Amino acid sequence: MSLRWRLLLTLGLSFAALWGLVAVWLYSDLQDQVRDTLDQRLAASARMVAGLVAQLPESAWQNTGDPVLSVPSSAGVACQINAPSGRVLMRTHGQFDDGLESPAPGFTDRDIDGERWRLFTYVQNGVHITTADRLVERSALQRNVIAVAAVPFAVALLGSLVVLWFGIRRGLRPLERLRGELSRRAPDTLTPVEIDDAPTELRPAVDTLNQLLVRTGETLAREQRFTSDAAHELRTPLTAIKTHVQLAKRLDGDKAYAALAQAEAGIARLQRTLEQLLLLARVEAGESHFDMEQATSSAIATAALADLPNGGRVGIHENGVAIPVAVPKALATAALRNLLDNALRHTRADREVSLAIELKAARVTFVVCDQGDWPADRDTQPLTQRFWRGAASRAGAGSGLGLTIAAAIAERFAGELVFEPRPGGGLAVRLSWPRAALSED
Repeated sequence: MSLRWRLLLTLGLSFAALWGLVAVWLYSDLQDQVRDTLDQRLAASARMVAGLVAQLPESAWQNTGDPVLSVPSSAGVACQINAPSGRVLMRTHGQFDDGLESPAPGFTDRDIDGERWRLFTYVQNGVHITTADRLVERSALQRNVIAVAAVPFAVALLGSLVVLWFGIRRGLRPLERLRGELSRRAPDTLTPVEIDDAPTELRPAVDTLNQLLVRTGETLAREQRFTSDAAHELRTPLTAIKTHVQLAKRLDGDKAYAALAQAEAGIARLQRTLEQLLLLARVEAGESHFDMEQATSSAIATAALADLPNGGRVGIHENGVAIPVAVPKALATAALRNLLDNALRHTRADREVSLAIELKAARVTFVVCDQGDWPADRDTQPLTQRFWRGAASRAGAGSGLGLTIAAAIAERFAGELVFEPRPGGGLAVRLSWPRAALSED
């Protein structure tokens, strides 16, 4: 069932039920009001007759015989006056077999000549004055009043349902435009959806959909970039490995072993490049399934140095205080390891790379200084570009992704990565993250 029909049925049935209850309540109240009004008319008629009787002299009733008034029996109102002795002094319906005698003052209901009558008896100075009207006349009056009230009521209900139909149709028009906009789109169209005059209730859904399209576009762009990077970067080492293996098949002795060694080195480089690509893809995708083990600055530095084959060339300068860092240990270690590895690659083997740990303004900063060949007046912006190694980089060294990964990890966890050329050549790299709160045991 469509949303339009569901709304129409729900609201229509609710309106019909509510209006039906109101109609029952009005009908019941109308019956009471009509009865009370007609009873008041009977009582007023009796009192009016009593007032007229009181103005007549007593001698006027001495010679009365049969009732002096007579009206057609079809008339719905009757009146009878009885003397204190019980003798009928006057009545309007002389053809009644039974009179309008009432056993007690007030209102009573009686069957007279096969018809139901409503009687009111008023006593004044011993004279009984009884007025009456037929209940069938009352029922007819009630039916006429109800018919007059029911027709506008039914028309109003039907009109409300028609207005409700057009109102729902008009109200759902923006949703229909949204459906049409999405149905006309090509599968690769990820531009934001624009709905003119979208209502307040639909705007959050449109905004959420647009955010989803943006995230989907970013995800597709990352996947395309990853595929392109992998194809671009892995082609060369795979070709080199294939060449060395083919040479090893054709050569003998030490030359074959040398070719296999070169192939093994290419495999190691290929493995590292793949690991770096996968790590970069996870970080840029905003993946949250990282080990959130809280690490300290000392633990991060120790783990990063342990992963480096030539970590002994790094001199550590720290304040001796283990400072907790608000970054998963594995990612912080990978970022710092990449910075140290880059510094070691661009520093001569007889020179040292320094690592300092600082705490300033609730931020933990790792400062890596190398003695490489980076000119003091050169722009450092290309350093974080993918696969950018620089003209002075050693042939075949590195994957060109280490600094890119470090920058991505820093940005993901509200950190900062700053490159500062040193006056004597080389770089001072500052990697900082917010300090984490101490965990409570």
